[in-house]
Amino acid sequence: MIQGNYFQDNTDLQTHFDNLIDWKEIVAAYEGDFHDAAKYKQTNDDRFAYAPSTVQEAIDYYKSTVDALGEIMGDFVAPRSKEMDQTGLKYENGKVTFPKAQEECYKTLKDAGLMPISISRKYGGLGLPATVQSMMCEIAARADAAFCLAYGNINIVEIMERYASDEMCNEWLPQIAAGKFSAAMALTEPNYGSDLPNVQTRATQDADGTWKINGAKRFITHACGYVDSPSVILTLARTGSPESGARGLSFFLVQGKDVHVAGIEHKMGLHCSPTCEVVFENSPGVLIGKTGYGLVKYSMGMMNAARLTIATQSLGIGTAAYFEAKKYASERIQFGKPIEKIPAVRKILDKMEREILATRCLVSETGRAIDLYHWRKERMLKEEGKSERDVNQDETIRRWEKLADLFTPMSKYYASEGCVALASDAIQIHGGSGYTEDYDVARIYRDSRITTIYEGTTQLQIVAAIGGVVSGMAASGHLRAYAEEEMSKFSPSTDLRSLWEKLEQAVHSYKSIGDGFTKDELAFETVEIAARFVAGMLFEKSLGQVDGHLKKQRIKHSQDYNIDSLAIAEGNLLRLERANRQAAAAV
Repeated sequence: MIQGNYFQDNTDLQTHFDNLIDWKEIVAAYEGDFHDAAKYKQTNDDRFAYAPSTVQEAIDYYKSTVDALGEIMGDFVAPRSKEMDQTGLKYENGKVTFPKAQEECYKTLKDAGLMPISISRKYGGLGLPATVQSMMCEIAARADAAFCLAYGNINIVEIMERYASDEMCNEWLPQIAAGKFSAAMALTEPNYGSDLPNVQTRATQDADGTWKINGAKRFITHACGYVDSPSVILTLARTGSPESGARGLSFFLVQGKDVHVAGIEHKMGLHCSPTCEVVFENSPGVLIGKTGYGLVKYSMGMMNAARLTIATQSLGIGTAAYFEAKKYASERIQFGKPIEKIPAVRKILDKMEREILATRCLVSETGRAIDLYHWRKERMLKEEGKSERDVNQDETIRRWEKLADLFTPMSKYYASEGCVALASDAIQIHGGSGYTEDYDVARIYRDSRITTIYEGTTQLQIVAAIGGVVSGMAASGHLRAYAEEEMSKFSPSTDLRSLWEKLEQAVHSYKSIGDGFTKDELAFETVEIAARFVAGMLFEKSLGQVDGHLKKQRIKHSQDYNIDSLAIAEGNLLRLERANRQAAAAV
């Protein structure tokens, strides 16, 4: 793997941080009135020692954190990625053993205090907005996608911070933030993957009020714990009747010492990330929040963050593929010149680069949308004592939550599908050598393939996004209002306006299809046009925020990206319009 600071060597990532992100609005959304800094002045509590008291202090703090992670991931983790992958995990009698190199990486990140990125400062976390968290996830995934899961796993306890009691949070979150425990999320069961409303793991309450969990879970990342950090497993279990569906499910904290890890999966990729089968036999559980809310509110309430995490992981893997391919193409001599000088190879590299640039715009905007509703909503509920009804009537929250609910499945689908394509292109540029394990692109390709599957397959992301696209493009829809506002900030190109028109045509054609089955089949085509329009619009908007040689390069990539999008939109429109004609003829 290429070594170096993975923040400092990534020009586009730095461009986003320095030029494209409106930090004033992000800081205002996350830091509020800089209440954490005020707490430090009042109490001298070390947990708030680094809390910023101005916008510039916040920017400096965020940047120093991203930079520190970039250095460790690029100079310490990346050089060990091959060893971790090839050594893999060992399982025996319920215990998982990790490669020595992986233990070293985990300890280094834990000692640096860079792991609790989504845990708030009052519990010992770093206190970072989603926009910054996504950058850190991207950097970690570029170094090693499997280790990225180990690096970030404790942050799933954000669900506890939002929904558990103060007593439970005070007992567990500081320990988890300090790395004394790792964390896992146990939703999936052997017979129920995405069909979560039908999970059968049971939770029953003893006479003394103790909850006991019985059942089995599958595909549970890091349920086995991590080196010297035993796991806490956030577990979805049924407290209602077997027929109670989604509303009969509740959420529990179960300690890893109280379950049996029956085995780990032997996977195509992510070789140093343990994917466990877990058996619960009268395992003590602590209820998180209220019964009956485990899926309908708690798990679903975390969906935007989960989707953004996989989108950024996908972007990181794709970025690794591009940088490795670019390096190889500059060094591999054929026909008396580096292969990057060969037009066919140059064409692949250019497409890889513009896809990454556009995807980063989309993923960054998704983080922005989450930041602009989530933190305000949490403050209103917890600090201001507002009711759910009052919060839901707040226009700023409603607007950005609607957009986040659309952008998260859209970016997860788009970034993950793009990730697999980028990894494949990297193999192609390496030629026969790329098909061997001598080069890192083989591992990158194997690791990329899971991204379109876990945290909801691409097909499920399309189901989640299509409603937001169709309703959002109505006369008073959120997507339409958002796009028109964004395009008013610059002069859209003819190609971008043409793509906007094709999106309108696509939505009209999609809505006109009378047959539900055909509609479901063509949802992808409609969402794909929408995703490429939003990414292309944000990419083109960014041209006015940079200058010099960088702007010249971005203009060319933006133009070519829009051409790609128009070609794809033409094909998708053909399918949609033909489906309409066939439906009309059948009548």
